Order: sequence, then structure tokens, then C-alpha cells
Amino acid sequence: MLNPSFWKNRRVFLTGHTGFKGSWLSLWLHALGADVTGYALEPPTQPSLFEQAKVADVVRSIFADVRDFPRFKAAVAECRPEVMIHMAAQSVVRRGYEDPVETYSSNVMGTVHVFEALRQLKHPCVVVNVTSDKCYANQEWLWGYRENEPMGGRDPYSNSKGCAELVTTAYRESFFSPALIKDHGVALASARAGNAIGGGDWTSDQLIPDLLRAFLGGKPCLIRNPASIRPWQFVLEPLRGYLVLAERLAEDPSRFASGWNFGPAEADAKPVSWVADELTRLWGNRASWSLDPAAHPREAHSLKLDTSKSRACLGWHPALPLSQALEWIVGWYRAFQSGADLRSITRTQIERYEECSRDCSLSVVPS
Repeated sequence: MLNPSFWKNRRVFLTGHTGFKGSWLSLWLHALGADVTGYALEPPTQPSLFEQAKVADVVRSIFADVRDFPRFKAAVAECRPEVMIHMAAQSVVRRGYEDPVETYSSNVMGTVHVFEALRQLKHPCVVVNVTSDKCYANQEWLWGYRENEPMGGRDPYSNSKGCAELVTTAYRESFFSPALIKDHGVALASARAGNAIGGGDWTSDQLIPDLLRAFLGGKPCLIRNPASIRPWQFVLEPLRGYLVLAERLAEDPSRFASGWNFGPAEADAKPVSWVADELTRLWGNRASWSLDPAAHPREAHSLKLDTSKSRACLGWHPALPLSQALEWIVGWYRAFQSGADLRSITRTQIERYEECSRDCSLSVVPS
């Protein structure tokens, strides 16, 4: 269960704060009373949740590239963070095919720069490196991947995330050993999450943003892989996992400095077509989708995560069923359509989710 008192006045350095997940996490950390410094490029989409929810009003923002090591190192040294959450990344599978150099340089060397800045700073810090469920060598299994499965990836994006996990392990083994925490002060873990969905996501070539853009425009949506199965989860589910993991790392690095999966209940690993049908039904107004007949780069067909470790050791459990998450998403985009205050809408959903997660701690969602 999340401990709000841990975050009160805690100096947090968050990379990728201008992105979809980063904007949600920035608002949540601010609500928890954290002192947040964000480091990222300008918002990656137009529109963007960062601008729509006025995230810049509640965090200290540095607009720069994590690949610029001197600039990044100076920013970290100035902040002297107590918690680092690294989320800056090139996050789209199809873009990885279009620009593999950017993908590897951002996702691999960006990660190296984060760890190296902290190594040189020599300041105690809890670090959560956020990678992806796609970091695993995907065998198209029907069961979920566990944290000790081999890293891999057959496309540049997935492979870059596997590489980022290997970098994490190398730095932990070489420089940030939990057994020597008194010497270096850095407690390092990685977090691997499924498909995070929620209001304010405007990323191109992603199912739910593509669907909602089409619905808002009164047009049908073309979908590439309707039979593909993904571990869908409301955006605050993995974010709560990252926060709980950071808290536990601060308490006991020797136990928690490792890799962790955050995914939905087994029943919520659904085909793309199921999600598209449900959103179409919820939106109404003659919304529709159809199969995109064009040729597309290869993507994994089936991908699930085994979250047994997070459930047993962190006390983390998914709190919001997918069907309810989709209702909240439609509600967010309806609010956007009507010109409502989107920071207020987003914060209200954070508060509602906190209630759900507290209830979850008393009545665990079955897997």
C-alpha cells in the first residue's frame, strides 16, 4: 500500500515528465507533496496531457535531452535527488523501425547516462528504472513472463528495452551492489509494465489514442492487429507500482534491488479487438473500427506478465478492472471534447484510483 508520508517534501527527479505516463505521475507526486524536478524533451505530442493539465505549474521543468550527458549530469547534481524515476524513452514500437538509432541512443545510452550521473554524484538515491514488458525474449507463450526470464526483443524498440535491463543489471553488479549500499548509497531496481492506458494519451500508432482520435473526429479507425493480446492496465496501476517499489527500496535495498513486473489481472489480458469493441460501445455516436489491410512491421502477438513477485513481496495488486478503466478513459476524452478543466478531471481520477487501491488492499483482486 502506498505511504503518502514517504513522499512529503521528498526530492524526486523524474525523467520523461512531459510524456503521457510522466504527466500523470507528476500530478500524483505533487498531490503527495513531493518536491519534483522533471527532465525531458518538450511534450512529444500535440495536443499533450502535459499542456492540457498544466503540469508545468506544479513541477520544476528542465527541457533537455537525457542523451546530453553534461547537461543531464549538471541537472542531477543541482537537484541532489532522494528518488530518481527514469521514464524518458523512445516508447513506440513502430518508430523503432523508422529510427533505430534514436531508439537505441535514447533507451540504452539514456539509461547509461542516468546511472553514470548518479555514480559520479556519490549521493544516496533510490532509483527506479522503468523499461517495458517488451524487454523479454518473447516466445509467444500463453503464460506470463517472470522476472528471471531472458531479456531479448526482435524489433529495435523491444530489443532496446532488453538492453536497458542488461545495463541496469551491469551497473547494479558493478557499482551499486545492495550489499555495499553504505559505500555508494544507490538502491537500484527496474520496473516492467504492460500497456498503460488512460486519458490524455495522444501517442501516434497506439490503439486507444488512435481510436479516440477517430471517434472525436467522427471517423472509423483502422486497426492493425485485432487478434493480438496485450496486458492492458490503467495508467495509475504501474505508476503505483513504481512508487511502492521506491518506498521499499528505501527501506531494504538488499531485498528489493531487482526487476519487478506490474501487469493486470489475468482476465484483463485481452485481444485488441475486445478493447476496440468495448470502446466503440462506450463511445456510441456511430463509432466504428475496421481491419487495416496494409502491410505493417512485425509486432508480438501474445504478451503477458506474471506479477506474482510484486503481489507477494511488494503487496501490490491491480486495483481497477479493465472494463472500469475504459469507462474512465471515455469519461476523460468526453471531458476534453466538452472543454472541461483537464487538470481537475485528471486529479479527480487520481483521487478515485487512490480509493480503489485502498479498497484493494483490503480485498485483493483475484489473478
